[in-house]
Amino acid sequence: MLVSSSDPLLQPYTLKHLTLRNRIIVTSHEPAYPEEGMPKDKYRAYHVARAKGGIAMTMTAGSAAVSRDSPPVFNNVLAYKDEVVGWLKKMTDEVHEHGAAIMIQLTHLGRRTGWSKGDWLPVVSPSHNREASHRAFPKVIEDWDIARIIKDFGDAAERMKAAGMDGIELECYGHLLDQFISPATNELDGPYGPQSIDSRLRFLFDTLREIRKRVGTEFIVGVRYTADEVMENGITKADGLEISRRLKTSGLVDFLNIIRGHIDTDAALTDVIPVQGMPSAPHLDFAGEIRAETRFPTFHAARIPDVATARHAIASGKVDLVGMTRAHMTDPNIVRKIIAKREDDIRPCVGATYCLDRIYQGGDAYCIHNPATGRETTMPHDIPAAGEKKRVVIVGAGPAGLEAARVAGERGHEVTVFEAAAEAGGQVRLTAKSKRRSEMIGIIDWRMAQCQRLGVIFRFNTYAEASDIESLSPDVVIIATGGLPHTEVLKEGNDLVVSSWDILTGDVKPGSNVLLYDDAGDHPALMAAEVITQAGSKVEIMTPDRSFAPDVMGMNLVPYMRALQKHDVTFTVTFRLESVVKDGNLLKAVIGSDYGGVRKERSFDQIVVNHGTRPLDELYFALKPHSRNLGEVDYAALIAGKPQKTATNPAGRYMLFRIGDAVAARNTHAAIYDALRLVKDI
Repeated sequence: MLVSSSDPLLQPYTLKHLTLRNRIIVTSHEPAYPEEGMPKDKYRAYHVARAKGGIAMTMTAGSAAVSRDSPPVFNNVLAYKDEVVGWLKKMTDEVHEHGAAIMIQLTHLGRRTGWSKGDWLPVVSPSHNREASHRAFPKVIEDWDIARIIKDFGDAAERMKAAGMDGIELECYGHLLDQFISPATNELDGPYGPQSIDSRLRFLFDTLREIRKRVGTEFIVGVRYTADEVMENGITKADGLEISRRLKTSGLVDFLNIIRGHIDTDAALTDVIPVQGMPSAPHLDFAGEIRAETRFPTFHAARIPDVATARHAIASGKVDLVGMTRAHMTDPNIVRKIIAKREDDIRPCVGATYCLDRIYQGGDAYCIHNPATGRETTMPHDIPAAGEKKRVVIVGAGPAGLEAARVAGERGHEVTVFEAAAEAGGQVRLTAKSKRRSEMIGIIDWRMAQCQRLGVIFRFNTYAEASDIESLSPDVVIIATGGLPHTEVLKEGNDLVVSSWDILTGDVKPGSNVLLYDDAGDHPALMAAEVITQAGSKVEIMTPDRSFAPDVMGMNLVPYMRALQKHDVTFTVTFRLESVVKDGNLLKAVIGSDYGGVRKERSFDQIVVNHGTRPLDELYFALKPHSRNLGEVDYAALIAGKPQKTATNPAGRYMLFRIGDAVAARNTHAAIYDALRLVKDI
């Protein structure tokens, strides 16, 4: 439904024959939700939720594979299978029912995959050069490969049209089509070689002509491409402008979707898709230059996390349609809230990029603080009211406790939260002390605002005792007290070390020559290392793992490395800190290895241990004997989305649960998910 408004974001837009109801889209991306390569219920529900939320268009698959020798490196849609048509048709019809358009992105990955995936076929590229990220040495593509893959693109396009899609987009950055265009990756002889821009573009235009032959002139076809690789021997800005002009004048495409950069390393990918602490909309002006040059329908998305930035992108004429992809993973109802003049209620994307980091490690994409995303078949984005009002008491105002309070408030319950500190936030507030990660506080601020709207009562600076809880005659008690750092991991000398939290809070000042022993692999270790290096100190980060900080993951690791490698930092893997002893004014570290046969002694003036947290659970165990369920959680009911009805203690006065790190050390997403899936049924 079109909305009458002067807001630039809410103006309709006509793309060829297609009228879009506003200017906000979700650009092509792969959340890794397919099952056996098919976009089944989970995949469909994800995109339908965004259509219900009011977007103009959702673009699926980043990207759908057109050929068997383009095996997905994570769980992509398989566009080369005929059975995909039925699943896509079901999704397309439902998205259309909610007033949104839907397109899909097609690709051949070329060298950006692995030969040991899928059918174990060799990967192909216009050179033998390996991509750093995916590591496969490709076969140099032959003429019959080119003919075969062009046909595969045509076949896939036909399937997408048969599925009722409004159009398709070709992926042309980092993947095979771009590997032909870029001088850095094209070493072919002959008509598709690097000798001219015409020959480098030939494969793309041959592919587009084949697609047009199959789907006709009315079906919408676009290209998402890099118009400046920002790399040595790559596609230059001048090349990109010329490519843009040629795409427009070819008559083969209907829109341009602009990328700037290259994606063959973690660092390069992170510059294309920036994470928190990096500038918002860094390539928007560049996309605007392309639009100004071509006067052709132009889309763009790259860290456009908020409505103000998106509104500027449209109002300034830099783009015709603005992508807010990660923002819609955080809140699928952005447009609906803009229309209702409830922009302050939009759940903010904090740029944590937990979503993308997970898929690049083979997992599903989940938002760090909206656990309903990707779980639409079981988790609600909009919390329904409960049939019966209850008294809910929550202890702890970290992310788990605040989510529990928010959801209970939305359910219509009377909610009281006890918090020992002077303000809410828990570990997230500690994280946000880092200037680079300060956006994380949005997780807390948004929930506090929602709780205030819902009338949740907070008692700060209150170390709650069992009697404080029971005096409120609660129906439900939720313990979300989190945990404290655990450093007692050594055979000897546990009293001589400090925790990563000690460094982050400023309770302990960095030494001058520091060993940071990381046996957890999560953010606090690298955050502490940043604090230590900023103090001008020397630091060695040691881990018994094969790689350091595995839970930080690739894209989030990039800004840490950029900060740390400039300083006096050593990274040591596969060694275990066994004990610490006094060595005059220094500390002697005794170092071994899980692989055996190693014993080293090294001296430092400070040793920091990062080994997760242990639950603060005394209050939980004090309350447990008086609870109706004796703290027991019915996991079958929890997973099925049904209320908790366990009542093993008839004399009990309330139901008792604990969530987040009060159970065990995990992460922010797990803590918030604990709260949502428990409290939504209370």
